[in-house]
Amino acid sequence: MTDQLTRGQRLIAVALASAAGAAYAALALLRFRRFTLSSYDNAIFEQAVKGYARPGAPTVDIKGPRFNILGDHFSPIDALIAPFYRLFPSAETILLAQVVLIAISVAVVAALAMRHLGTLTGAATGVAYGLSFGLQSAVESEFHEVAFAVPLLALAGAAYVDRRFGVVVAWSLPLLLVKEDLGLTVALIGAVLWLAGERRRGAVLAAAGLAVMALVLLVVIPSLSPDGSYAYTGTLGGDRGVLATLLDSSWRKAATVALTVGVTGLAAIASPWVLLALPTLAWRFAGDNPYYWGTEWHYSLLLMPIVFVAMIDSMSRWPRLRWAVVVAVVVTAFTLVNSPLSTLLDAETYDEAPRAAAAREVIGLVPEGAGVESDIGLMGHLVTDHTVYWLGSVGSARPSYVLFDVGSGIGSPADVVAYAEKQHGGTYELLYDNDGYVLARRR
Repeated sequence: MTDQLTRGQRLIAVALASAAGAAYAALALLRFRRFTLSSYDNAIFEQAVKGYARPGAPTVDIKGPRFNILGDHFSPIDALIAPFYRLFPSAETILLAQVVLIAISVAVVAALAMRHLGTLTGAATGVAYGLSFGLQSAVESEFHEVAFAVPLLALAGAAYVDRRFGVVVAWSLPLLLVKEDLGLTVALIGAVLWLAGERRRGAVLAAAGLAVMALVLLVVIPSLSPDGSYAYTGTLGGDRGVLATLLDSSWRKAATVALTVGVTGLAAIASPWVLLALPTLAWRFAGDNPYYWGTEWHYSLLLMPIVFVAMIDSMSRWPRLRWAVVVAVVVTAFTLVNSPLSTLLDAETYDEAPRAAAAREVIGLVPEGAGVESDIGLMGHLVTDHTVYWLGSVGSARPSYVLFDVGSGIGSPADVVAYAEKQHGGTYELLYDNDGYVLARRR
């Protein structure tokens, strides 16, 4: 196919990216407006970006008082959000940052597909990618640092398919600033370049990926971690060992792999680029956290640009594989049933949540700038204007307020006053107790 997009193809790529961005923005913002319970990760990343925006260190008190998040995961690329956060300081800014990064990748993948496969097949591939389960689950799970890897992998992959190997290297190196384990992915990109005949370039990139990862894991993170070590080493294999953990829930893991390549109509497996998925799948399946093993949460996000670029590469090399796009569309359509995006068709999604009024009321009772200990219930709504601690790692902090969501069933202490006085000393008084939200204040 032509190396240049037609004007119509450019418009289609922009339209697909805009549609995906609008849908995912709606999903993220509506969930936030309804106080939908997810995890504390978006709050963690907001605190980190808030630290960068001051400007200063990415201090995340949720992980512990004055905790530098670079001692947990090495993701300095998150600082790129800081200028936007200074202009629009809110949790929604963090949510929308992920949406924008995903939308950029949709434009890149759709444009690449149309350039190499033609308008119809390419557009269908772009649609399948934009609706893929990994993107949906990630938006539902709110912001995570790996969102930055999505456009980078799409751009590096596009350069690989175009055989612009120097550009592949240029887009691959920033992955080392996204997360500490992506050094393995960069090393695999180097290996793929080596297989493509780029021996020197591939070897240097692979060595750089491994060297930087070793430096980060052995020196940088331990130097910033409170206990002087990398906290996640023990998750590989857990107490039972790597082999036993790898074999655990084998059907669930096999289903994850099958769906990951199934959304490409299996065409991805014919491209060397699919090898980039191996490090992520390996640490997930060897990890002792069952959340790693399935298709939920954000763990499949960066796999999506990898497998779809591999799909495009395969179909461009072997035109007889283009039937795979039909399978990809069918599989994607199947995954849309009861998917996160399907909730946008539910009228209830646009209604006010039953406890929303109480949530806003209790948050309004905590003065701006005050220190508050919270569970994950309302944590994501408190970070912007308060110093927030998590009940699981509050440590020696002595917050003036303690706010728990005892009505959601997440196991927070029901007697908030008794908990606060035992944990922090002093005397606390009950300030609010309605619809499961309980707020105590230090006297």
